[in-house]
Amino acid sequence: MIVPRSHLALAQLVEGFPGAVGNTPLLLLPSFSRATGCTILAKAEFMNPGGSVKDRAALWVVKDAENRGLLLPGGTVVEGTAGNTGIGLAHVCRARGYKCVIYMPNNQSQEKVDALRMLGAEVYQVPVAPFTDPNNYNHQARRHAEALDNAVWTNQFDNLANTQAHIESTGPEIVKQMGGAKLDAFTCGTGTGGTFAGVALYLQQALPETRLIVADPPGSVLYSYFTKGKLERTGDGSITEGIGQGRVTANMQAAVDAKAVSGAIHVPDEVTIETVFRLLHDEGIPVGASSAMNVAAAVLLAKQMGPGHTIATVLCDGAGRYASRLFNKEWLKNKKLLDSVPQDCLHYLK
Repeated sequence: MIVPRSHLALAQLVEGFPGAVGNTPLLLLPSFSRATGCTILAKAEFMNPGGSVKDRAALWVVKDAENRGLLLPGGTVVEGTAGNTGIGLAHVCRARGYKCVIYMPNNQSQEKVDALRMLGAEVYQVPVAPFTDPNNYNHQARRHAEALDNAVWTNQFDNLANTQAHIESTGPEIVKQMGGAKLDAFTCGTGTGGTFAGVALYLQQALPETRLIVADPPGSVLYSYFTKGKLERTGDGSITEGIGQGRVTANMQAAVDAKAVSGAIHVPDEVTIETVFRLLHDEGIPVGASSAMNVAAAVLLAKQMGPGHTIATVLCDGAGRYASRLFNKEWLKNKKLLDSVPQDCLHYLK
């Protein structure tokens, strides 16, 4: 039965994909809370309509380009991304009538490439190159946009509209969902820095006693930067996609300048993989490696702080975009991570 529009509770409606972004639940993780004696909370960003926290950044950077007159009807949005921002942008572009062009490193999961192409994005997979190399995927995206009329490179790493998305949405949502309860710490990993910086900047004002801790995987410089003041890589590269950095982005610099970073915590890949499977087996929540690393960081932080504290983090996206890797026995074996899968979780592997 089709209900006539006049009978609908119009105040409860949202407009398409953009209207559905945000307002994700804040989950209590019971097994991790019991294990630490702390309250471990996680923002369920995989419940955004495009499946990840990057839906927020994608919507905000596009709206910012529109508001500044940089993107006109029928234009093209170009971005360099490890995948999730690109997927968010592809959704937003479909909803708002733009073309979408994505440059990404060729070491990202096939699931993300397939999702982008399904959404109509033009995808260029390019060889991995450091940011200092002109052939880095971000620089290629910028040059592509500059060669087109009515096109914008949304520049998620250094575009402060990314941070603003989380100042205006994610941060306030967490505070509202806390219902006045004390939040002792917030932690999450950073790629662009937008999620951490935006939430941290908001919490710094709203809940000033909250510790704001950057979670960092192997191969990134941020743990060293925030603990030693040096941009030195900690360990080799990580299996996590979309997080870890070789520089301080403009988004992260906004948090640094405001002194909205209390410290950093390093999370080895072995701990991240174990947490992927513990989240699935004990909580029924299938997530990607960056989400698992965030939860692992919250647990490590809880052990440092001691029982009785409340720590929040972010579940960036679900496991579906990484299933061919994280749940593949041969892939894990090649990465020397198979032994990190708990014995009671081996049956999840292919």
